[in-house]
Amino acid sequence: MTSIPSSDLRDQCVLITGGARRVGAAIVRCLHGAGARVVVHYRSSRTAAVALAAELNESRPNSVTTVAADLLDAAAPDALVGASLRAYGRLDILINNASSFHPTPVGKITLADWDDLVGSNLKAPLFLSQAAAPHLRMTRGLIINLVDIHGLRPLKAHPVYSAAKAGLAMLTRSLARELGPDVRVNGIAPGPVLWPEGELNESLKQEIVAKTALKRYGTPEDIARTALFLARDAPFITGQIIAVDGGRSI
Repeated sequence: MTSIPSSDLRDQCVLITGGARRVGAAIVRCLHGAGARVVVHYRSSRTAAVALAAELNESRPNSVTTVAADLLDAAAPDALVGASLRAYGRLDILINNASSFHPTPVGKITLADWDDLVGSNLKAPLFLSQAAAPHLRMTRGLIINLVDIHGLRPLKAHPVYSAAKAGLAMLTRSLARELGPDVRVNGIAPGPVLWPEGELNESLKQEIVAKTALKRYGTPEDIARTALFLARDAPFITGQIIAVDGGRSI
C-alpha cells in the first residue's frame, strides 16, 4: 500500500511574495500552522510584515522571517532565494502571490501600466521560479502561482491585468512540464474572496456575488486552505489551476 503523505509541513521552508497582508497573510498563517517555516516578502508593507512575523514567532521562535524587495528589480529573484537559504538552509515551496491590480481601459493604457501589471503578475513569477528551481529540485518542491479567474474570462476595463494573468496560467502549465518530475507547479485562481481596496461599490459587489453558483463570496482562508492542500496532500497533482470562486467561472 502506498504511504499517505505527512500531515504537516514541519521544517519545510516556504517563500511567499506579498505575504504581509490580505490573501498572502492568510496563506502565511495557514502554512505556518501546518509546521512550515516562512519567508515573508514585502515591498512597502514593512509594518504589517514585521507584525505578522512577530505574532507567529511568538508561538514558534525563529519560524518566520521577512525580506523586502521590489519584484520589478532584476536582482530581486536571486536576493529572495538567497535570503530563504540563509534563513533556513533550504527552499521547499515558492508561492508567487504578489500582484498589482488596477484598471487600464483601452485608450488610456501607458507603458508604465504595462510594465507594472505584466512585471508583477508574469515577469516576476517567471524569474523568481527560475531562480528557485535548482533549490526546489533538491527538495522535490512545489511552486504555487496565484492566478485569477480573469486570466480565463477577462475583466472589463482591465485588459493588461487579464492578459498578464492569462500568461501566468500558461506559465504554470509550462513550468510543470519543464520542471517535472522533480518540482510540482500548480495555480490557484481566486474569485470573489477579497474585494480590491477602494475599487468596487456595494451594488457591483452584489452583482458579482449573484453570478456565483454559491451566491456568496469567499474568504482569504479559502485560498489558504487550497494552498495547504496542494502543499501537503496533493503529491500527484501538477500543471493544474484550481478555481476557488464559488462557481463564478462555470
